[in-house]
Amino acid sequence: MKKLWTIFTVCLLLMLVFAPAAFADGETPAEAAKIDTGDTTFVLISAALVMIMTPGLALFYGGMVRTKNALSTLMQSFFIIGLVTVQWVLLGYSLAFGPDVNHFIGSLDWVGLSGVGMEPNADYAATIPHQAFMIFQAMFAVITAGLITGAFAERMKFGAFVVFTLLWTTLVYDPMAHWVWGVGGWIRELGVLDFAGGTVVHIISGVSGLTIALMIGKRKGYGSEVMMPHHLPMTVIGASLLWFGWFGFNAGSALSANGLAASAFVVTHVAAAAATVSWVLTEWLYHGKPTILGAASGCVAGLVAITPAAGFVSLIPAVIIGLSAGAICFLAVAVLKPKLGYDDSLDAFGVHGIGGTWGAIATGLFASKAVNPAGADGLFYGNASQLTTQLIGVGISWVFAAIMTFIILKAISLFIEVRATAEQEIQGLDITEHGERGYAYQDFMTGSPIAFGSSASGVPQELVAKKTTLA
Repeated sequence: MKKLWTIFTVCLLLMLVFAPAAFADGETPAEAAKIDTGDTTFVLISAALVMIMTPGLALFYGGMVRTKNALSTLMQSFFIIGLVTVQWVLLGYSLAFGPDVNHFIGSLDWVGLSGVGMEPNADYAATIPHQAFMIFQAMFAVITAGLITGAFAERMKFGAFVVFTLLWTTLVYDPMAHWVWGVGGWIRELGVLDFAGGTVVHIISGVSGLTIALMIGKRKGYGSEVMMPHHLPMTVIGASLLWFGWFGFNAGSALSANGLAASAFVVTHVAAAAATVSWVLTEWLYHGKPTILGAASGCVAGLVAITPAAGFVSLIPAVIIGLSAGAICFLAVAVLKPKLGYDDSLDAFGVHGIGGTWGAIATGLFASKAVNPAGADGLFYGNASQLTTQLIGVGISWVFAAIMTFIILKAISLFIEVRATAEQEIQGLDITEHGERGYAYQDFMTGSPIAFGSSASGVPQELVAKKTTLA
């Protein structure tokens, strides 16, 4: 027993001797890492704000479709949160931000978030944990895939949608994110400015959406039947959540709670407000009526356009970008789409493709190093070459998104059915794809034949046969 106490005493003394060294070793990495709690809190809150944008998008899109497709539209955005998050953790983050391979793609060193821990990665954000940066970027990948669904709403089968989303995120979004934002990415090295996703998020989602809409064709009855939004209050709530979340989207991209974040926050709000006004005024002059759908669409158009420029432009340029975006995107939706005859169901291309293009170009006009010394001056600040660089970035984004989306959808169509049948479109995707209805007594209110089946023996045949395009 005495021997045991001797051993215990020696161990205790050794612990006391080496304790200071042990604590010093523990402090050194933390000190070297220089994690800033304020920056970390700011980025994590911003990530949460960007996350809520995708449910907001679900409501924004869900209110604009017909009753019989409300749940299927909500389901697409909501399911994307799960699907893309898992893809991002397992593979996507490594491809987008992993150590560069020939300026083209990230390596597989970070697969499964191997090596992505609680210490900062100085290449991307030196004052926050690497995982904080990773999860912030995950929310961008999530919503980008969601934006595309507005172009093919009401007519793509759920299985095809899932496969397409997975492949598109891996083969289009991840490489593009690396090119523009990844250390060593070749578009980044060209000098293209994209603060929060004009090329990476909005152009590629809008152009991809248009490509799908052209490939799978128009909805049954498009152009000959009225296809009105079934729940505009839902759409306005969704737009409000998008506006709210966009502060995390743009201000959060400063990756630090600093003056640049404050500037990005302010210009984001101002541009959205200006675009809301200009869309409504343009619509009022063009159609004779100002609409709440126009106001909601206008705010999103302004948010899209300011996104690439948010960290590079000052207040008055933001007003100009927003005012222009509202008018440009309205004309794309109200004039260009009817003239060309394509069926972009919820105007994903008209708002995000066109708005993102204008925003990327406007960055080349209004960017100023006085706002962000790490950026560049634009045309109006004496640097005409920046506008040329931005145009190159826009062109690359358009071509890459269109070609890759075409290839992916063609490949998928060889193995599974992509588009819903005519009968499924008539019944609605809520029932045919998910076996659910969004509203009680929906069948009786709309006269839809769905779900009557054998239990409909007592229902008058004329009610069963009746259809309405407002369903």
